[in-house]
Amino acid sequence: MLSLIKLPRVFTINQVPKVFHEDSIISGYRHPRSSATDCVLSLFQLTNETLNIWTHFLPSWYFLWKLVTVVLMQSAWQDSFTWPLVVFLVSCCIYPLASSCAHTFSTMSVRARHICFFFDYGGLSLYSLGSAIVFSAYVFPDKWVNSVFHRCYIPVAALNTLICTSLACYSRLGLPFLQYNRDIVKRFPEYQSPKFSKTVRIVAFTFPYLFDNIPLFYRVFLCVREGCTDNDTNILHYNHIALAFLTGFLFATHLPERLAPGSFDYIGHSHQLFHVCGILGTHFQMKAIEQDMLTRRPWLLTHSIPITFANSVGVALLCVVLNLAIIIMHCLPLFSAPVCLQKKHNKVQRKAHPGEAPAAKSPAS
Repeated sequence: MLSLIKLPRVFTINQVPKVFHEDSIISGYRHPRSSATDCVLSLFQLTNETLNIWTHFLPSWYFLWKLVTVVLMQSAWQDSFTWPLVVFLVSCCIYPLASSCAHTFSTMSVRARHICFFFDYGGLSLYSLGSAIVFSAYVFPDKWVNSVFHRCYIPVAALNTLICTSLACYSRLGLPFLQYNRDIVKRFPEYQSPKFSKTVRIVAFTFPYLFDNIPLFYRVFLCVREGCTDNDTNILHYNHIALAFLTGFLFATHLPERLAPGSFDYIGHSHQLFHVCGILGTHFQMKAIEQDMLTRRPWLLTHSIPITFANSVGVALLCVVLNLAIIIMHCLPLFSAPVCLQKKHNKVQRKAHPGEAPAAKSPAS
């Protein structure tokens, strides 16, 4: 069937606008003014985004299956002790699905690219909050349970989630309330200083991760004697931590493609490996959380902070609403200067002669 369908053409780095460039990726780029149909068809051809999409799209269904299993088999809505796990699993479904959609439709236009990745960042920050909620419920070491830090932990994690989304969106477009002039595109941080933009994003997602994992790091690396919750689950936590740091390393370094530009354009570049390590880390994290939840339940029900709607589902819903507000605020400048966006970035013509760099084209949106 697919042999009867004409798949979209792919381009080299010199044939697409700078905003679409990926570090050390030379070929396999899709048309920067692709239609939604072209974006979907590109899932079934080899481009530099194909594996980025599938490595997150398929796992989102795995986490959805886990979520449905918990809700149906563990009667989650009748047992408040499982609410944090439900919130976490929902976030595990959202972040890979948002990422796969972002990578799929980001080549429809410059505007679409920014908006798609805004939602990707929002999904990641909600996953960070989901992790904090389950850590608070099931993972805190015994000696920290009900401490002042434990009681402040979720409110601070919620604040970090909003800061994370704001910083990540800022890294692309700057402050949303500024009045941009005709050179709006040139004022975007990602256009002016790509390295600065990347650094801001790394900081935006590293800080919430480090904060969320303070109780886990203390439990598995620093705690000694009684109250350390030293059990078999710690092996799974070690796996999760190792994969999380490998994920961050790949995102920050652009290895291995930086060592051999053009050699890993389609298979094996850092973003693909970043996706795979991130999903594997989330899998081990989920397994560890489930095991802690089962083995520690009697003790936690007696000694820990009671799990309520407010400190589990409620705070997650509130952060969803606030994250959407942040994303909308950052989207507004994109719609305030459509002509400028078109002139600066739409330089690939949909029909080009083989071997020629496509020329500028008047866009439709």
